[in-house]
Amino acid sequence: MPDANRQIVLDQIPQGKLGPEHFKLVETARPEAAEGEVLVRTRYISLDAANRAWMQGATYRSALTSGQVMAGGALSEVVTSHDPSLKPGDLVWGDTGWQDYATAPAKRLTKLPAMEPVTHLLSVYGVAGLTAYFGLLECGKPKAGETVVVSAAAGSVGSLVGQIAKIKGCRVVGIAGGEEKGRWLVDELGFDAAADYKAGNLRAQLKENAPGGIDVYFDNVGGDIFETCLFAMNNFGRIACCGALSQYDGAPPAHGPRGVPGLIVTKRLTLRGFVMYDFDDRRDEALKDLQTWVAEGKLKVQEDILDGLENTPAALIGLLAGENRGKRMVKV
Repeated sequence: MPDANRQIVLDQIPQGKLGPEHFKLVETARPEAAEGEVLVRTRYISLDAANRAWMQGATYRSALTSGQVMAGGALSEVVTSHDPSLKPGDLVWGDTGWQDYATAPAKRLTKLPAMEPVTHLLSVYGVAGLTAYFGLLECGKPKAGETVVVSAAAGSVGSLVGQIAKIKGCRVVGIAGGEEKGRWLVDELGFDAAADYKAGNLRAQLKENAPGGIDVYFDNVGGDIFETCLFAMNNFGRIACCGALSQYDGAPPAHGPRGVPGLIVTKRLTLRGFVMYDFDDRRDEALKDLQTWVAEGKLKVQEDILDGLENTPAALIGLLAGENRGKRMVKV
């Protein structure tokens, strides 16, 4: 086992667009687990838009500061354990950061089952799949025959949301950037239609692809796309607010969505923000459904795996620019 521990440090907090200059690769001594702690070796690092949001301030976790190891969830393997609940070789999930090795109290780690491919533990059976499942079904509450629209539809969460909505008998429209992603959503994942926000006139595209209006909108981006979908909502529509990707990287928007209070009242809309951990006590229920749908071929899993800890900053920057399809992760 190597004595060194490579780490990606957040060298400076970005004031505008995130760039490679905001990170630094350093090497330190491999840590040792104290009593009650576990030493883990990172196998795959999860990349999410939330990584960028943590640089802006406190969210559902504390804000990141310059000089610290870049935070992030990872699938890791136990090397040494000083807690009876975990043993060497066990797979765990935890916020262990961008580094080769980490120590943490066992209570902060979630033991994972052994399965192949192991990467599914980060995608469809991890935060992405659980976020899609609970965000759509518990916050959006779709009914068969309704129209569901999802933004960032080619991403890790959005690609699963759309497929789950189809499983539930809905008409599904995905919003993504570029014709190629739109064709992939329709031809490979079974969406009914796709709208290309890069092509302009999103309102007209939604009118064409969702002529009866929107019953459920799953929002991953906020900003202008949120505003456009808001005006297309049907009476008693539901909006699941999952993320605000458009506002994480770069200058803040010049304005927020306009006309919101009046629309919410007159259309009797329900908007609900959530994080996956709100439903942690129901994880087994969700996993049972997700595993069944994958086994039956109803839910396709798309993963975007890059190699090398040193490439993690570029991988996150690319994710924010919309490079990926499905769940992006880095193999360490």
